[in-house]
Amino acid sequence: MTTPSPATEPRTVPGPTVADFYATNRGGGLFSEAVSQRIGARIALWAYRRRLAPTVLTVTNLGLGCLVSFAVIAAAEPVADGRVWAWPIGVLALVGWQIAYALDCADGQLARVTGQASTAGARMDVLCDVASQIALVAALAATAEAQVSATPAWLLAAFAGTWMVNLVTSVMQSGPQAASMVTSRSLPVRVVKLIRDYGAIVALAAVVLTVAPQWTIWLVGGFTLVNAGFLAASIVFAGRQSLRP
Repeated sequence: MTTPSPATEPRTVPGPTVADFYATNRGGGLFSEAVSQRIGARIALWAYRRRLAPTVLTVTNLGLGCLVSFAVIAAAEPVADGRVWAWPIGVLALVGWQIAYALDCADGQLARVTGQASTAGARMDVLCDVASQIALVAALAATAEAQVSATPAWLLAAFAGTWMVNLVTSVMQSGPQAASMVTSRSLPVRVVKLIRDYGAIVALAAVVLTVAPQWTIWLVGGFTLVNAGFLAASIVFAGRQSLRP
């Protein structure tokens, strides 16, 4: 029997690593890059080793995000009445929403590294993001109304409407027509931009639900102002860009 020489032995091509998946992340902000995208890279590697399609992660993100939000909605009145402790619901939201967002980060990483990115997959991702964020907005609105029964309906409507500015502008940031109002990557600027970092936003919302759910109305009002201001600034910025020759 002839022993194969090292030169003729088949070589195993190593698969991608966590670093490979993380290198394809699309940012999202200081918190998202430091936490959510890194967790997402590990989820993407786990999914790759089990030959899961990116859409499986997308749908799992949708299911988990909506399930957690529905739990927050169901607990809104009992927490406000003192029948249920706030902290278990808040911790559930903190962990559940962060894992759901990490899954949202992971599906894109997996698709890009494995060459499975497609127009249909990207569309599926956006639609699932819309659905999960509607559920999250409903959860915060339900908590605000349960804690302060006099919460005006117009505020909740404005909160729901302006919240989607985050998703719309993030979608518009892809493709050849993408543009940013503030291109600086300096640390002070990135800290300020945490107010629009989805990972940081849902973490803050969950912390409020945990320690002081009665402050949810202030959270709702604050983000309504922030997102409305960003929408107005974006319209002005886009208007100026469109008038340039």
